Amino acid sequence: MTLRRTGARRSTAGLTATVLLILVALSGLSLLCGTVWLRPDEFAGNDPLAQATRLILLDLRLPRLVLALLIGGALGLSGAVFQGLTRNPLADPALLGVSTGAAFGAVISIYFGLAGHFVLATPLLGLAGAALSTLITFSIGRGGTVALILAGAAVSTLMAALTSLALNLAPSPYAAYEITAWLMGSLSDKSWAHVEIAGPFILAGGALLALTGRSLDALSLGEAQASSLGINLMRLNMLAFAGSALSVGAATSVAGAVGFIGLLAPHLVRPFVGYQPGRILLPAALVGAALLLGADMVTRLIHIGAEIKLGVVTALLGTPLFFWLVVRLRRSIP
Repeated sequence: MTLRRTGARRSTAGLTATVLLILVALSGLSLLCGTVWLRPDEFAGNDPLAQATRLILLDLRLPRLVLALLIGGALGLSGAVFQGLTRNPLADPALLGVSTGAAFGAVISIYFGLAGHFVLATPLLGLAGAALSTLITFSIGRGGTVALILAGAAVSTLMAALTSLALNLAPSPYAAYEITAWLMGSLSDKSWAHVEIAGPFILAGGALLALTGRSLDALSLGEAQASSLGINLMRLNMLAFAGSALSVGAATSVAGAVGFIGLLAPHLVRPFVGYQPGRILLPAALVGAALLLGADMVTRLIHIGAEIKLGVVTALLGTPLFFWLVVRLRRSIP
């Protein structure tokens, strides 16, 4: 048993180090790539070219990079926590109403034109929508994990229906286009103001989610066994939901609906950490950040008229990988 735990720790550490190196490489490339490719030698000097290069780097690409890392990490971490909490490999933040609630709050901002008067109205209402949906889910589903899943599915369906209703009753074609474009997800035109409003919530939510690791390990044995080991299941549920509401709610309110990251990232790291839920959390967050950063780079490198939306790219890239995981799972089952 001791040798197995030691091997799992080494495997987790090796995986974490590898993903960190990939993240560093992707981050450097992300700062340079785009419609206008930048070269490191263009940053020095006070000539107009150097000033324009620094402006693009510091005011456009750097906040976009920071948001991609934060949002991808939040989605990957939240997906890992919810899959461990529900013991359901298909669970992600959208299943329990967090993402759809944030999306509905942001859509309300666009529907009533608040986003045109106040640039941060969309992320603020997105956070409010995530908090409201989480509160409803947790209030209704306090009877246990199954009740939480059912309540989350109901709230998610309700929020999605309200979002569709807002789109259906959009006051103008322009408003309908804005809602549709936002729902597809994007990190373009994001500034440090978006980092300042979303960053603290994502970090605070991530800290709460990170506290669930030991409890998730015990919960993998079953709710009765976890309770006998001294695990407070109500506290665990509160940490998971509050952390997800803060982190995923903030992420969705800024970037829009981005699918597959929270679902796929935990599956990619699970075989390397011994299938122990607590060990999945950090690697899943890093892989989620790498996946979203890579997808965002794809949106900037493919030029076919308008920029491809981030949610479209994550779905197109995530679906084949998910099919591969399903096929591998079928082969492993006798």
